[in-house]
Amino acid sequence: MATKSILQQKRAAYQPKLPSSLWGAVRAVAGEPTQSVGNQDEIKALFPNTYGLPELFFEKDVQGAAGVSEPFNVGVILSGGQAPGGHNVISGIFDGIKALHKDSRLFGFLMGPGGLVDHDYMELTADIIDEYRNTGGFDIIGSGRTKLELPEQFEKGLEIIKKLNIRALVIIGGDDSNTNAAVLAEYYKAKGEPVQVIGCPKTIDGDLKNELIETSFGFDTATKVYSEVIGNIERDCNSAKKYWHFIKLMGRSASHIALECALQTRPNCCIISEEVEAKNMTLADIVDGIADVVAARAANGNNFGIVLIPEGLIEFIPAMKSLIAELNDMLAHHPEFAGLDAAAQRAFVLNNLSKDNAATFESLPDGVARQLTLDRDPHGNVQVSLIETEKLLSEMVGKRLAQLKAEGRYVGKFAALHHFFGYEGRCADPSNFDADYCYALGYNAAQLINCGATGYMSSVRHLSKPSAEWLAGGIPITMMMNMEHRNGKNKPVIRKALVDLDGAPFKVFASHRQEWAINTCYCYPGPIQYFGPTEVCDQTSRTLYYEQGGE
Repeated sequence: MATKSILQQKRAAYQPKLPSSLWGAVRAVAGEPTQSVGNQDEIKALFPNTYGLPELFFEKDVQGAAGVSEPFNVGVILSGGQAPGGHNVISGIFDGIKALHKDSRLFGFLMGPGGLVDHDYMELTADIIDEYRNTGGFDIIGSGRTKLELPEQFEKGLEIIKKLNIRALVIIGGDDSNTNAAVLAEYYKAKGEPVQVIGCPKTIDGDLKNELIETSFGFDTATKVYSEVIGNIERDCNSAKKYWHFIKLMGRSASHIALECALQTRPNCCIISEEVEAKNMTLADIVDGIADVVAARAANGNNFGIVLIPEGLIEFIPAMKSLIAELNDMLAHHPEFAGLDAAAQRAFVLNNLSKDNAATFESLPDGVARQLTLDRDPHGNVQVSLIETEKLLSEMVGKRLAQLKAEGRYVGKFAALHHFFGYEGRCADPSNFDADYCYALGYNAAQLINCGATGYMSSVRHLSKPSAEWLAGGIPITMMMNMEHRNGKNKPVIRKALVDLDGAPFKVFASHRQEWAINTCYCYPGPIQYFGPTEVCDQTSRTLYYEQGGE
């Protein structure tokens, strides 16, 4: 490993905190049987062996032994995009299984689920684990986006699982990765194979959550990183007083990141995709709203400002959403499309779309229309991160302001700068919150393995309280699932959690946004603090704070 920075050296000594229920001997308490959040009959039919399982909660076992009589082996996979804290999940698993028996072993499959299928692995020893405690990134074993869907993949995985005498597999990933974990658990259970599968909730997007998964790991750190940089830009913006900054933020399927960063930094505009959809807003409506704020600030002599834009905005505009859904289906069934030149592709799209969607497609700037037909992601969906929404909006706002100026309703100057913050936040050293939370998720996963659970996701709750009071346990992954149309087919997936327009975080934002729009109310969060007073270093995200009753 490369020479460590001074911060890394000091950070290595940080000891993450655990819920008190995981100290020493632990026993599992079963709750009520569960059912999926939607399409109960279909999900039950697809998962007959792992559906309807009860919630599990851990509590201290004052009369039990903390360890087990026989060592056991565990495999771990990092799946999907990076998120701060993944190394601490693995550290928690390692320490958890070693606490149960000192001779238990942990194997990491390299570069994601593909490592399981290709039998590409390494043993994670204490020396290796210690190099990565409290660090960002997924570089300890790498990550990948191979989907585990086919029986041939499951059987190849089973070969190496048996060879290494692995008792349980822990998949650390987002909603799709944990859906794969549920499918894998069901397959092995149906075959009578003694292999447990446990999931851990990872995604900086914040859309893998519910009442029992209060937040996905990485969200806290990533939004603090983005908010620091947004605050820096706000300070520069308020110093130069001549630019409007259009900032696109990660968050393809939900606007949690944009909302959290708005709560931390108080920009002049923040678009929330879920509100756009709920109000049936058009692209023109969004542009007019931003232009009105620009004009109002200019009337006060302020020709500068900040606009936050969620990455997935385009898909939430109803007309665009309809167009993209039809494009996804059409392109999934016409692989020959990829071999056509640009002009032929455009003609093919216009000739095969419905009338309304063809009209929407034809109305778009050529660059945006082209981007909507480019390569799909592994799930068959348009790669919205490639669409330069921030530039599209600023260009359209500029044209709208020219109209307002011609009408005598705008007297200012408009100059735009563009930013996209995404990868900058995915591999940062985890905040104290994420360091603690991730370690607890991993340690908790070891206890789920110990109690024989399979098809469960590691769950740690009551996260706004001191870590000793966190509630540890597990929830059946099928409980979070419904059926959705993916890549031309109906598939079981974990339902994504969208921004709740009736929830406390959005209501706080909505109550202040008019003031933030007209006035300059910028807040400068600064960088993540790893050492110092608890109120500075251990604070949760604003989203979690407001969701759990903060004022």
